Amino acid sequence: MAKKENKYEGYGLATQAIHTGTDYDEGTGAVRRPLHMANSFKLPDDLSQVNYSSTDLLMYSRNGNPNQHWLEEKVAALHGAGDAIVLASGVAALHALFWTLLKTGDRVVYPKVSYMAVYRLFHELFNRKFGVETVMVDMTDLDEVRKAITPGTRLVHIETPDNPTNGVTDIEAVVKIAHENGALVSVDNTFASPYNQKPLQLGADFAVEALTKFINGHGDAQGGAILSNDLETMDRIRYEAQVNVGSVISPFNAWQIFRGSVTFPLRMQRINESTQKIAEWLESRENVTFVSYPGLPSNPGHDLAKRQMKNGYGGVISFGVNTDDKTVERFCAALKVVTFAVSLGHDESLIFPQPSYDERIDLYPEKFRKGFIRFSVGLEDPEDIIADLDQALKSVGL
Repeated sequence: MAKKENKYEGYGLATQAIHTGTDYDEGTGAVRRPLHMANSFKLPDDLSQVNYSSTDLLMYSRNGNPNQHWLEEKVAALHGAGDAIVLASGVAALHALFWTLLKTGDRVVYPKVSYMAVYRLFHELFNRKFGVETVMVDMTDLDEVRKAITPGTRLVHIETPDNPTNGVTDIEAVVKIAHENGALVSVDNTFASPYNQKPLQLGADFAVEALTKFINGHGDAQGGAILSNDLETMDRIRYEAQVNVGSVISPFNAWQIFRGSVTFPLRMQRINESTQKIAEWLESRENVTFVSYPGLPSNPGHDLAKRQMKNGYGGVISFGVNTDDKTVERFCAALKVVTFAVSLGHDESLIFPQPSYDERIDLYPEKFRKGFIRFSVGLEDPEDIIADLDQALKSVGL
């Protein structure tokens, strides 16, 4: 698929978030892109040159739809990427990338601490079903990474900051080790968002975003994106994973995320500022056993994050309290401003306990194995969030 020119390349991120992919509607002159819910489009009169598995021609929504294409322009601009592929969810994007790049006998190195779906894809599905060798390492430990990335490794997958412990991985250093061994590097950038971190500019071959989270920012649509400057491989992903596996995003979800992305830079600026304040308050709070946030000097990856994350440290805090799982649940339920629910990156703050019986708990650093909570900061007044956390902690005797 030919790269579309970004007319706003070189402008600031906020300007690109508003204008890239936006144009007048040809039919009405409206200054907003319309929603195209059609699943089929008019074919050319001469069908002799039509490839029915191609994404170059609008013909069937599984091959692509206008709202998807406009969103791809915008997300590529946010990352400074040559191309973007937008699919049905963040997990669909991860699967599409892995499905296209990997074959039986390949070796993949990925983090011990990662999003549950990545753990499932590699730990269970790709190795058991397809014979891919999958190796987990502490990706924040470069010595471990060097030992694991051997010649013949096909892919190194990074998540930084990682979900859910907020560990920070040195993208440039891992890229150097991987490329010296002939391996590709992909980076899940969801916790950071392109406002704070652009993995392709740090040498990564591919970046993945769960658009469901910060870029959409309203908790009402799912989507995922793959970003790369490798246009040939991106065309393969479209052909193999979008068209012939069918993980296409719906026009309505693409339209919603396109709308949400306009305010993305403003929201991230506010979220960065609020999260830093709240993390500092939590760290001073009695009975909080630890706070893991890249913006805190106490985070082992803080100095690296200062170099790697340009505008701030994101909107997710991992912290612990000195109590059992049931009391953690009661604390979450006692919150009045913060919402007790999964996900992150919404306009409202979201909190979710990581129980001590989680099957992956032994993969986390020791301090994360008791009273561990993941907290996504929203757009509420930070003083109200702090007061809410305080009253809920007191309500359960913490």
